[in-house]
Amino acid sequence: MDNSNVSYLESRKLVKRWSGPIPALVNTILIFAFFYATWWIFQDPRGLMRMYTPYVGYMVCRWLLILFIWVAYIFDFWPFKRSWLEKTHPLVKGGVLTLVSVAAMIILIKGFFVEILGNFGIAYFDPSRLEAMGITDFYSIEYAAEAIMMFAAIASWISPSWVVACENAPWQKLAQPARGVTIAVVTFFLSMIVYFLTMHSHMAILFYPWQKFTAICPPYWEQFANTVSGNFHIAWIMCCTVVVWLFETIWERYPFNLIKNNALRRITSFFGIIAIAVALCFFLYYAQDLVWGETIRGTRRLMAPDWRWLHVGEMAIFWLVPSLYLAFYCNNWPTKFSRPVNVCIRTLLTAAMAAVVYIVYYKTSHLFLGTQKGFSHPQQFPMIPMIWLINIFLINVWFMDGWPGWKAVPKTESELEEVQEEIVAHDVKWNPGLAKGLAVGLCAGVVLYIGIINALPWIGANFTVIK
Repeated sequence: MDNSNVSYLESRKLVKRWSGPIPALVNTILIFAFFYATWWIFQDPRGLMRMYTPYVGYMVCRWLLILFIWVAYIFDFWPFKRSWLEKTHPLVKGGVLTLVSVAAMIILIKGFFVEILGNFGIAYFDPSRLEAMGITDFYSIEYAAEAIMMFAAIASWISPSWVVACENAPWQKLAQPARGVTIAVVTFFLSMIVYFLTMHSHMAILFYPWQKFTAICPPYWEQFANTVSGNFHIAWIMCCTVVVWLFETIWERYPFNLIKNNALRRITSFFGIIAIAVALCFFLYYAQDLVWGETIRGTRRLMAPDWRWLHVGEMAIFWLVPSLYLAFYCNNWPTKFSRPVNVCIRTLLTAAMAAVVYIVYYKTSHLFLGTQKGFSHPQQFPMIPMIWLINIFLINVWFMDGWPGWKAVPKTESELEEVQEEIVAHDVKWNPGLAKGLAVGLCAGVVLYIGIINALPWIGANFTVIK
């Protein structure tokens, strides 16, 4: 199989430069050093640029993530030639691709959202226009940044979904840049529709009086979400973003890749991701009720439903960090068992690791990142440092081929066939043993769920993360 027929990321194999855990340890140390240095320069409220306002920093994190996805997944590194990607030193390649992404992000934010949409369409995208109408400087910038950021949050779910769930169909046979431009335009359009259905009304109620002539006020979700805040949509959209990457990495597209029919597999994968994300969203919301007590509308901070919906998205992103780390730096361990068993172990392991990251973050972030102590402080947005860290993961693995711990080599023909095996799996076939395994797995899942919901109130009563 010609490796030019697959994407660059699928055509390469990352090989360890040293044996054992040394590559992972070296990369981890360098990544965290780079994370902290760049956090201090760009984000930290005590640092140099201080973009953690918090929404300006959040906007930048989100749009960097989108640009990385567009460069690597949608455009397959076009206009850079495959020979350049294969021969250029990882440091040079990583620097060039990152700078190109940053430049494209600035043009998109400043050129499209602020100058075009903000001046010719919707005023809240342009902070200078809001300030001229009487909004304070701080809130003008924050409101505009929040609107631009939320568009990116939606796109960070839909854009990769079209690649990993829909398999680029129906444009998968187009050459670049035709395929990339088409998918980018289509997903951008879909993101805009979702934005107006979910976040436009949220933006309209930020201003007094509510902008009821331009948006639905109060929003349609008020009754069933118990809040007028768009944080309800942030919750399930963030869960969608996380589940897309769980689907692509630790789950290896299982079990949806058992569906042989192309159209059915793609449709089921796309909407299956949404269904799993919505289930995760409501479970995480319910879990907070079990730990902290029932939400009380009209209160603020920890007991408020709007903050708890936001915290659903924050908890989901804590799961994504160890999942990507396991896939990128631990060879998606384990790999020696059957596909269902591997996926089950990875899911449980990364969920447990997410709980550890959650606890460590809230106990220490105010000491190192310049954030405020507490779960629900208005200056505490864990999604920002988590996505900043994820962006560095992507630079290291996508743009730098895992340097210095790994190096890229071309895949063999059999390894390229394994890429197709992940898209349409043939290693799991229906048999009576599989039916028995599914039944056992279902029963174990029910028992695990019951155990968790019974343990959470006890955990809330006996353990304190922040004093």
